[in-house]
Amino acid sequence: MLLLLGLCLALPLCAGSQEEERSWSDTSEQVGLRVPRQLRLLQRLKTKPLMTEFSVKSTIISRYAFTTVSCRMLNRASEDQEVEFQMQIPAAAFITNFTMLIGDQVYQGEIIGREKKNGDRVKEKRNKTTEHNGEKGTEMFRASLVIPSKDKAVLLLSYEELLQRRLGKYEHIISVRPQQLVGRLTVDVNILEKSGIASLEVLPLHNSRQKGSGRGEDDSGPPPSTVINQNETFAKVIFKPSVVQQAKIAQNGILGDFIIRYDVNREQSIGDIQVLDGYFVHYFAPKGLPPLPKNVVFVLDSSASMVGTKLRQTKDALFTILHDLRPQDRFSIIGFSNRIKVWKDHLISVTPDNIRDGKVYIHHMSPTGGTDIDGALQRAIALLNNYVAHNDIEDRSVSLIIFLTDGKPTVGETHTPKIINNTREAARGQVCIFTIGIGNDVDFKLLEKLSLENCGLTRRVHEEEDAGSQLIGFYDEIRTPLLSDIRIDYPPSSVEHATKTLFPNYFNGSEIIIAGKLVDRKLDQLHVEVTASNSKKFIILKTDVPVEPQKQRSDIPGSPSPKGNGEEDPNHIERLWSYLTVKELLSSWLWSADEQEKERLRQQAQALALSYHFLTPLTAMKLKKSVPATDRLEDAYGMSAAMGPETVMQSLRGGSSRPGPTLKKLYEPRIKISKTSVDGDPHFVVDFPLSKLTVCFNIDGQPGDILRLVSDHMGSGVTVNGELIGAPAPPKGHKKQRTYFRIITILVNKPQRYYLEITPNRVILDGGDRLVLPCNQSTVVGSQGLEVSVSANANVTVTIQGSIAFVILIHLYKKPAPFQRNHLGFYISSSKGLSSSCHGLLGQFLNQDARLTEQPARLSQNFTHPPSSQPGGGSEPVLKVKEHRVPVVWKQRKIYNGEEQVDCWFARNNAAKLIDGRYEDYLAAHPFDTETTFGLRESRGL
Repeated sequence: MLLLLGLCLALPLCAGSQEEERSWSDTSEQVGLRVPRQLRLLQRLKTKPLMTEFSVKSTIISRYAFTTVSCRMLNRASEDQEVEFQMQIPAAAFITNFTMLIGDQVYQGEIIGREKKNGDRVKEKRNKTTEHNGEKGTEMFRASLVIPSKDKAVLLLSYEELLQRRLGKYEHIISVRPQQLVGRLTVDVNILEKSGIASLEVLPLHNSRQKGSGRGEDDSGPPPSTVINQNETFAKVIFKPSVVQQAKIAQNGILGDFIIRYDVNREQSIGDIQVLDGYFVHYFAPKGLPPLPKNVVFVLDSSASMVGTKLRQTKDALFTILHDLRPQDRFSIIGFSNRIKVWKDHLISVTPDNIRDGKVYIHHMSPTGGTDIDGALQRAIALLNNYVAHNDIEDRSVSLIIFLTDGKPTVGETHTPKIINNTREAARGQVCIFTIGIGNDVDFKLLEKLSLENCGLTRRVHEEEDAGSQLIGFYDEIRTPLLSDIRIDYPPSSVEHATKTLFPNYFNGSEIIIAGKLVDRKLDQLHVEVTASNSKKFIILKTDVPVEPQKQRSDIPGSPSPKGNGEEDPNHIERLWSYLTVKELLSSWLWSADEQEKERLRQQAQALALSYHFLTPLTAMKLKKSVPATDRLEDAYGMSAAMGPETVMQSLRGGSSRPGPTLKKLYEPRIKISKTSVDGDPHFVVDFPLSKLTVCFNIDGQPGDILRLVSDHMGSGVTVNGELIGAPAPPKGHKKQRTYFRIITILVNKPQRYYLEITPNRVILDGGDRLVLPCNQSTVVGSQGLEVSVSANANVTVTIQGSIAFVILIHLYKKPAPFQRNHLGFYISSSKGLSSSCHGLLGQFLNQDARLTEQPARLSQNFTHPPSSQPGGGSEPVLKVKEHRVPVVWKQRKIYNGEEQVDCWFARNNAAKLIDGRYEDYLAAHPFDTETTFGLRESRGL
């Protein structure tokens, strides 16, 4: 028996039947009228098993859709017959199960790791195509099987997907293409939205690109026989055309896409947050905000391959898009082939005259030459960067590139990884690139990665009559940016394994979705904070969401209980979380350039996909022949049209469909604390990575002293000072008192001046407008070249120009002892942007290395293990740093975040022989003092 399954490139669905029809048609032409039409029809029917039933059941709960396709076939011929089952599914969906019942044999799908080679399996070729759905990607599932003579077969296919909001609507698409007229054809969709259904419509069947298909009698409304029942939170849509109605739509049984569009009510500004059994999902789609100004460069391929319809339709679409620009926007146009043709060498304002001139420029573009993708992107990014750098932009704006091409790079830089790297380095996360691939010859993988790595989206447009409208439709998705630099925070003590929480932009009509696991399932309320930028404002939203029990899918009105075999229904929010997490891991795995990181991501994605039974590029489906249990399986098949996919899957498994244990740790910690730091009493730690040496020293200052930690005012424009606070020493200690840092101040002087004052309780940011951020609430704010991120009661991260990063740890005591004080620790996370002239108690070592000039007895070569300390066993080790020779001893201590042990060489006597000058040389006159005794004298002025 032949068992061949596959997810393949979407080819014309009726290819097999059309070839069959052509062969019989050719025969009839050769023999003329000697074969009666009725006999030819009977001969055709004998060669093709009959599909007696085709039903699709979808259950959508809070935008997450479970879909099961059930198909019953009958072989009426006197010999065994081969048949191919085909089902077009959304590219974003994960197949979760496939089962075949052939005669009295059961073949059940099992998800396994892809590295295994044994057994029949579903071959996963994630080749996305838009052959049948325009800009909406689809994939083709195929199964070839042989049905014994006079016998029947039942096929069950289940898949899951999270619906994405575009232009203010969710769209659920079901392919209805059985390839023949079916006696019983049913599409049954149940929608349950806790927040309420605001609008719902069923579109006419969409199948314009499928040859041989037709339209129903009425193209303006739902397909014939569609019934819609709806109340405030629940909707049921049934499409059940008779054979006659099917024939009026398409006699070959290729009816098309059954499309439901709907939206939900939105009242809370912070979004819709739902919690169920230890998992939560957060839908964030604010409305009523003023649009952000756009800085946009349109980059249009004008190479020779664009000749004809493609260029004409693209020009027409751009004419429409230019008229849609707002007065506060700025724009320019670039045409490219083997030459880069820039309309204006700077961004210009939106005026009627400028729009007219832009249209004239586009109109006169003529196709010629090759395709220099890299050169065009570099010029577009340079235009945007120059505009932002040389203009005093009061309002926050969003910089976009809309890039259209129909081919592959043929001129200039043609190596794909190099193009991607060049673009990433030039954009620096400040420019979002939206790519549009026109036609079938485009390098869609390149465009996809360019957008993915530069906060954009990508679409494929087909060469056909409505290509222009597809371009306009894509632009409509990004025409109205409302927010930028969005960050959504939940308390780390309450939430773990949350999906992505940082988003560069939010466009009107779209939606941001985050899911995660709760640390405590009995949590009464979940604290949520959203920070973002809109025009001149930083927006900070926060609320406490009550955690209430939510109805499971079995409580959907009008649906029978799905607990037919004693198993509970799965947690749809948990499934949604696993779906999003696997998608993010797969995306990171696909584009990672680091082999070690790539393998770690692969293992995590595969483990989670196996746990939740998702067919992905890293998993496969093996068919197992099960023990015959015809009655039970027939019952399961009968229920499938009424009860949804999970019921069928449970019945076929004969056990629970609950996934296995999840990954204990999916992600690395958000912030990695470096060794180069000062914390505690205060203890300084300096890491010298080249020589693999770590050096420690203490500074015994006085309460009120302000120490200069990093002094690079004349270089990168950054100065960091720390003010000490005193406390009594512990009893029986050798010290008279302890000192800690109570305030860390950071002065940033380039490209503009910012003052940061950080205490254990608050962060004050002054860059013209004064902003006060409490340290007990997670938030993030940013401006040109500066980002400040607060993780509640844990740390503050300050990132400057993307190349300098400081982490300030917050140490709090619930019941402090007399010798304890709430204080701060200062850690240099990234020093790439600091200049070679950087100084200060920590800064002077950042561009230096150290080595041991005299080694004690039996000292290990890499200096990472303590030496043996025997009297007279060897000379005292001496450390050489710059021109200093410093006697040191071996010490072990914990870094003050408590997570890392530090073995170090300790410099005694307040580091007198280690640091340049004396302790007094590092005292600042005031918190934002930039003067230093070393090198050039700098101004004290604020």
